[in-house]
Amino acid sequence: MIHLLRRPLLAAALTLLVLAGPALADAGFERWLAAQWPAAQAMGISRATFERETAGLEPDFSLPDLALPGKPKAPDRQAEFVQTPADYVSDKAIAAYAARGRKLAVQYRAELAAIERQFGVPGPILLAIWARETSYGGAKLSHDALRVLATQAYVGRRKEEFRAEFLAALKILDEGHVTRAGMKSSWAGAMGLTQFLPTGYLAYGVDLDGDGTANIWTNVPEALAATASLLKEKGWQSGKRWAYEITVPPGFDCTKAEPEVTLPIGEWLKRGVKIADGRRVAPSALKDEASIIMPAGPYGPAFLTPANYFVLKSYNFADLYVLYVGHLADRIEDDRPFAHDWEKIALVKTRDLEFMQKVLASQGFYADKIDGKAGMKTRAALGAYQKANGLPLDCWPDAAVLAHMKKGG
Repeated sequence: MIHLLRRPLLAAALTLLVLAGPALADAGFERWLAAQWPAAQAMGISRATFERETAGLEPDFSLPDLALPGKPKAPDRQAEFVQTPADYVSDKAIAAYAARGRKLAVQYRAELAAIERQFGVPGPILLAIWARETSYGGAKLSHDALRVLATQAYVGRRKEEFRAEFLAALKILDEGHVTRAGMKSSWAGAMGLTQFLPTGYLAYGVDLDGDGTANIWTNVPEALAATASLLKEKGWQSGKRWAYEITVPPGFDCTKAEPEVTLPIGEWLKRGVKIADGRRVAPSALKDEASIIMPAGPYGPAFLTPANYFVLKSYNFADLYVLYVGHLADRIEDDRPFAHDWEKIALVKTRDLEFMQKVLASQGFYADKIDGKAGMKTRAALGAYQKANGLPLDCWPDAAVLAHMKKGG
């Protein structure tokens, strides 16, 4: 047991190790690396591969989202959580991606048709994911994936999750699917044209050309096929839409705009919901269960979201990501903007949203995680708080609600 008086000294020493850089921290990292061999061996990874790929490997302490002593958690860098819907689902950006997507749809027509026959996922959805993930391959992935994953497994905030990814990356190298030089990733360790973590690659990679490798790094059809494989496994329903833009009836209760409130699409239509973008609901879809989402409360488009919407969330859990991908796919197929405009609204700061979530939780309105993100459950809980306190109902985390909470409600 460490003596109580020595604990501050130990924490200070750890901080100095981190600030001094990799040279002083290598001993601990080397011990951690060596301790991974039994698990790697159990996965069938050769000793030669393990030794070759870990030789000289050092942690990268400049990565975000590390749990370093004396260093506070950095604010979330994901655009889905720090931008307003209007900023994130930018019509200008989507129009440009859609124009290029239509050309790519022609270029890869045969391959996309074959992928859809095999997995049931339409080409525009796959092209939209490719656009969002790496700008159709234009984004430069400059990080050494193995180094990223090892660092996250060593000092990240989700060590066990990334330990599995580190071992899976070694497995990929051992099987010869890609060279170490070619295994580049984002700062979060996602690889390839449509951004797969190593475990996802091993689970969903598709070898279309029979060369023994699912090449998600430079082979466009195989990257798109891997994405389709994942979506099919997660429950994609062939021939069904991802969502319908709608107009809600006057006086609609925005607290009902969350995933747990579902009705058949036909029932929503009977209750006054109208399809806003001119798309027809097929008779076969009228019995499909769907919920309503209002990403900006009453200040922007609203959507009916059947099962495929939530399948897309398995690729990225953020609702704005799904809206971006789904809308871009629609624009590739039929270039029409949203029927309703996004109004100019502001987001409160992450720390203020965390405060609001804690207040909502303490008063029994909210039972999800405290993460400072204005997701559907948070917005529904805010609406419940507004109703309980006689405030204007819009289910949106604005400065007025924050001020009311800070006064003690």
